[in-house]
Amino acid sequence: MRIFNNMFGVFLVLTTIMYCSTHATDYHIDDSDGYGRTFDGIGGISGGGATSRLLVNYPQQQLGEILDYLFKPDYGASLQILKVEIGGDSESSDGTEASHMHNSWDENYNRGYEWWLMVEAKKRNPNILLYGLPWSFPGWVGQGTDSPYTNVTITADYIVRWIKGAKTHYNLTIDYIGIWNEKDYNVDYIKTLRKMLDINGFNQIRIVASDNKWAIADDIVKHPDLSDVVDVIGVHYPGTVSTSAAVQTGKQLWASEDYSTFNDNTGAGCWARILNQNYVNGQMTATIAWNLITAYYDGLSYKRNGLMTAMQPWSGHYLVASPIWATAHTTQFTQPGWKYLKHGLGVGKLDKGGSFVAMSNKGMELTVVIETLSHDHSICIRPFLPKYSVKNQNATFVLKGSFSKVTSLAMWYTKLGFNGTPSVFFKQMSPVSVINGTVTLELGIDEVFTLTTLKVGGHGNAPTPPPYQPFPLPYDENFEGYPENGEPNNFAQQVGSFEVVKSSDANRSKVLRQVVLEDPIDWCPHINLAFPLNVIGSVEWRDVHVEVEARTGEVNGSESVFVANRVDQGGCQTFGAQGYFFFVFPEVQKYELTNDLSRTRLLKSGSVSVNADWNKLGLSTTVEGQVTGFLNGNLVFNVSTSNKPKAGFSAIGAGSFGISDFDNFKISRTSQHVEGKGIRRDDTLYFKSFKGPAG
Repeated sequence: MRIFNNMFGVFLVLTTIMYCSTHATDYHIDDSDGYGRTFDGIGGISGGGATSRLLVNYPQQQLGEILDYLFKPDYGASLQILKVEIGGDSESSDGTEASHMHNSWDENYNRGYEWWLMVEAKKRNPNILLYGLPWSFPGWVGQGTDSPYTNVTITADYIVRWIKGAKTHYNLTIDYIGIWNEKDYNVDYIKTLRKMLDINGFNQIRIVASDNKWAIADDIVKHPDLSDVVDVIGVHYPGTVSTSAAVQTGKQLWASEDYSTFNDNTGAGCWARILNQNYVNGQMTATIAWNLITAYYDGLSYKRNGLMTAMQPWSGHYLVASPIWATAHTTQFTQPGWKYLKHGLGVGKLDKGGSFVAMSNKGMELTVVIETLSHDHSICIRPFLPKYSVKNQNATFVLKGSFSKVTSLAMWYTKLGFNGTPSVFFKQMSPVSVINGTVTLELGIDEVFTLTTLKVGGHGNAPTPPPYQPFPLPYDENFEGYPENGEPNNFAQQVGSFEVVKSSDANRSKVLRQVVLEDPIDWCPHINLAFPLNVIGSVEWRDVHVEVEARTGEVNGSESVFVANRVDQGGCQTFGAQGYFFFVFPEVQKYELTNDLSRTRLLKSGSVSVNADWNKLGLSTTVEGQVTGFLNGNLVFNVSTSNKPKAGFSAIGAGSFGISDFDNFKISRTSQHVEGKGIRRDDTLYFKSFKGPAG
């Protein structure tokens, strides 16, 4: 295939089949000698953590379009596996996902949005496989320690209850369950989990271990009792290679988390390359992308590392990124349960760079996926990719065995454009005639082809999404329009778990409550140094006024509450977040203004009259570095600062784990706020966008 330019514009000349005088290398596609491993599917991860947070409150039209691009067969990514976080009340990459059991006496399946997402995925593809994995655990699971393995029966019961909740409340059947994301595994726990699954009638659920590196394969080889309970060896970011011990186990091998790369064309190249080469090089039969969709704020960790982007629920804007179409080349023309052909007879490397894999459903249908991704245009975020070269080449595919009588193949084509070269995303070409059992293709660089006997496939055709819009100001939220245990729109909890509850105050209906009472068993290192934090808005905000009514709980209460501006980061870096944080301490009748969440950089403090119940906290920042605080309508401080950080989110939170309530939250431009004196009136706001055409 070639792309030509002329003076009148860019024209794409797509030559589907070439019989060339130049040499073409033969590659046999033959099932006469049987098949290779069973294909288990291609998927995406929602979680690890809170990566789908902003998706749930999209306008219904755009929400349906986005979900179709992800899950609807023959439309977009057509994903075959959905892996979700089992929420553990702790930060796990881009936010905290709520546990179904905040405490040992508490069990609730109305929390979080992974249930909703699994239901929506199943609506579109009833055959999609569901996979649950914890990143963290509520503190009580550790029985006073920071390990979930202190009492393996308690932890196994906690996980089995989540599986039961999925079935009882949402009629969801979980297919796979994991151990602990990227942490140590415990053999006694894995065996106990298998036993409890079987006792509770979940014999069909397969265990994936250990969602880390290949080390568990060595233990499986040595210990038959461990081999008996592990169904799949799942590894993260394997670089397309496995180990001899892993192959020796005979287990299915998965890249159970991979990709994690910015979703431009290089990200699509990374994804297309590993979808083929994870099997070609490492015999991995499933590859699952972290993450499913970038539905978390710009400014949090791992910007645009989803297969597509949707972080604008207030505008409805979203981006169908090119990794969606790299996915479609495999998923629209295969199903879990199909078989790879054997290496050398349908699976292998191309002589001049690139790879091909062929799959079949017992010889009835055939799909061949070919990729020629260059090194520099397919670099993933991890691991290191050694140098290699790809050149233009001709390839002849010789069909034998069950496929010897095939006379025509449908063809789909992608060209990833770089340096001004236009892209072609998942275009259906004219069918290719198979002549004397052979098909010869001219393969360029940074291309993906699918040849298939299936007469299916489709390029999603939703309307152009609405344009990007900055976060709307002024903004106010009274938390009344949500079900109990729901999370309010646009808030992105980073530490702690905040949910809407009925208020015990007769003058209020519903409030937002921080409910985590003790340090969770964290996934992020050092996250226990941080306090409960819930951010909202734009990481580019400079001159805004934020206010909230707040109180600490009478029982199991936090020591303080705060409101903040210019919070510069969340995610696993939350413990180092800088900004302007206005804390009030009701018991000791004092306040603090700090330049960081951990309260190590004190800017101002003093005594202040704090109500025993509700208090109204207000905080304003200006572009010149003026920071002003109010408590119950009274000016508390007005200070000039170093003006660092220069921009960031607004936020609410508490100075320790424990109950704290929030109500009547508001944000406005500083220029629009007139309470008190000493506020610089300035109308300047700074925003960035992720504008760009859909693929």
